[in-house]
Amino acid sequence: MDCFSYIRCGDYDIPNLKLSEQPETSIGKYGRMRKSYLKEHRPILYNHLLMSEKLYPHLLEIERTAQGRVETMLPHMMEVAGATEELKACDPMRWVGLMNTLTAQIEEILIRELICS
Repeated sequence: MDCFSYIRCGDYDIPNLKLSEQPETSIGKYGRMRKSYLKEHRPILYNHLLMSEKLYPHLLEIERTAQGRVETMLPHMMEVAGATEELKACDPMRWVGLMNTLTAQIEEILIRELICS
């Protein structure tokens, strides 16, 4: 009992537990999506990560991995789909539509393989 400090609240002594400071780095879109998924669909894992102070590093790792995969997949998919600078110059609306489609496809892949796994 000596290793914790307690706060007196009426007739009860409540442990004064505090989480350590986390870095001020933003977790980003994919990290927030993962957090939401864990909170809604995997509450036991979410609480375990939260209480062991591993949630924030986990979310940062998910964000870094997702961003890396987007950077890897997008140029390859652009090449396969024919979204070139030439298309961008001659038919910009078609290029924008194609890019939106590719981005949505990549996001679906990330959600299935990384966020909801």
